[in-house]
Amino acid sequence: MPIRQLSETMINQIAAGEVIERPASVVKELVENALDAGASRVEIVTAGGGLSLIRVTDDGSGIPERELALAVARHCTSKLSDDIHDIRSLGFRGEALPSIGSVARLSIRSRTAAGDSAAEISIEGGRVSAVKPAAANRGTTVEVRDLFFATPARLKFMKGERAESSATGDVVKRIAIAFPVVRFTLAGSDRSTLELPATGDTPEGRLARIAQVMGADFPDNAIAIDAMRDGVHLAGHVSIPSYTRANALQQYAYVNGRPVRDKLIAGAIRGAFADVLPRDRHAVTVLFLSLDPATVDVNVHPAKADVRFRDPGLVRGLIVGAIREAMAGAGIRAATTGAAGMMAAFRPGAASYSHPGPASGHRSYEAAFRASGSSFDHGSTLARSPQRPLDMGEARPARGGFAENDQAAFDTGPLASADARAGIAEPAEALLGTVLGAARAQVHENYIVAQTRDSLIIVDQHAAHERLVYEALKNALHSRAVPSQMLLLPEIVDLAEEDAERLAMHSETLAKFGLGLERFGPGAVAVRETPSMLGETNVQQLVRDLADEIADNDTVETLKERLDRIAATMACHGSVRSGRLLKAEEMNALLRQMEATPGSGTCNHGRPTYIELKLADIERLFGRR
Repeated sequence: MPIRQLSETMINQIAAGEVIERPASVVKELVENALDAGASRVEIVTAGGGLSLIRVTDDGSGIPERELALAVARHCTSKLSDDIHDIRSLGFRGEALPSIGSVARLSIRSRTAAGDSAAEISIEGGRVSAVKPAAANRGTTVEVRDLFFATPARLKFMKGERAESSATGDVVKRIAIAFPVVRFTLAGSDRSTLELPATGDTPEGRLARIAQVMGADFPDNAIAIDAMRDGVHLAGHVSIPSYTRANALQQYAYVNGRPVRDKLIAGAIRGAFADVLPRDRHAVTVLFLSLDPATVDVNVHPAKADVRFRDPGLVRGLIVGAIREAMAGAGIRAATTGAAGMMAAFRPGAASYSHPGPASGHRSYEAAFRASGSSFDHGSTLARSPQRPLDMGEARPARGGFAENDQAAFDTGPLASADARAGIAEPAEALLGTVLGAARAQVHENYIVAQTRDSLIIVDQHAAHERLVYEALKNALHSRAVPSQMLLLPEIVDLAEEDAERLAMHSETLAKFGLGLERFGPGAVAVRETPSMLGETNVQQLVRDLADEIADNDTVETLKERLDRIAATMACHGSVRSGRLLKAEEMNALLRQMEATPGSGTCNHGRPTYIELKLADIERLFGRR
């Protein structure tokens, strides 16, 4: 077949395949155009999941009549200067409107503030009509009907109406978080309406907008982030470790106000929460990165969801460090959703409970409690749990007696990691004002019951002490060079030349973690020392994993994470066991150490170390409120 020039319509349809994946993609492009036009109100109406109708109305600056024809022409935009690296708007490629018009019936009606009347232009399957007068208020209304009618093969890949509507809602929410001064309204054919009133651009207003999208309980379970490094500013909120979700859908990231789904940012979030969350749980985050547009490339993909950073190691290090520092500074906190699950368990005959999060629905109590990020084991469940302490054995009969005299009879010797106060009987009244309060009893030989002035605290002694030992081991591990062991014969690892060069560049950092390597000719490295903690390890696989990570993120976190996992295992075996009877002074010393240790709200495996039940909640259980 001879080479020929494709028609303009065919070119636009090819572009539409990249830009317009589904109805939600259309909504994203049109809403971004409205925001770039300075809109303070954006209304979206859909029908048939967006395949039959999408209408986006805004009160922005509008498009002058003389520019309407250019607005639907390919590669025409008002948002880009002569410098492709200086992008300060959401849109800039000039492809969205002509791409939509090539596969659907598109009409644009717009009026500027200075215009006496509005004007309208239409496109149907790539054919552009003449501009004509119309009646409209200030702003722009874009209407898209019969999406993909010109490319019916694409319709076979669309999901059901409900799924497409849900995807559209997610897109609107994701964009709305970054623009709290704008009012968003989304109405569907099922008469459901999503309304997000403007909340303002103050810190309180931004958090209020986040709560509109994430749920009213998020602010009470969130930690503020604010950090700067080498011209890159990071702000936002992350959930406390005991407040998690089953997937990463509620992790929102923005680069210079643009919603992105970036694997580097997602990996940094996982790294920051690596040793405080269970492997199958995910943190809830809203992060805003602000940096010089010249240091980030947003022109990676037509959908503009991917970005590339000039210094990915800086960005990753900033995110990980800022989150960990914020969690350490926030002190010990329990998820507010844990009390709801606990109350449901105490309620007589309560077979199910409705989780108070954004996706509320009836489910069993245990499933709901796990969804809230908490963990609670009934007596029989505790004994057979795969995550039970290693020496638990059979469930023991309950001991009677909550009285302090009974507790004073426990005489087991000092707790290994207790501080100097373990042998001092502090006044209980003074301890009531602390975060975890005064220890009142130990029940089932594993749970410490404590009291504050307005709540009841239940602490899992094994999980709590496991975290304390782990943090002490980590501090000792990273405060000095990691001891290494010399290999009898150096291990030669063959790699791609660029991978070998990257490893050589990071050799000094790797040496601090006990891994000694050097170049060994072209495309190879010689490993002479490995961290003693690793024991016998697959050196070849370890080096290749490090090379892959450096290529992706310019970091050597893989080796550090392996060492941390070993420290976690050592902490699990070295912590106070379930079944260990503790004196009141020892219990109080453990509580004080928890208050002073970052991340002590969860154990090394991500399970909560304590649950707090407010006095008001207890009174409601007894019908006193």
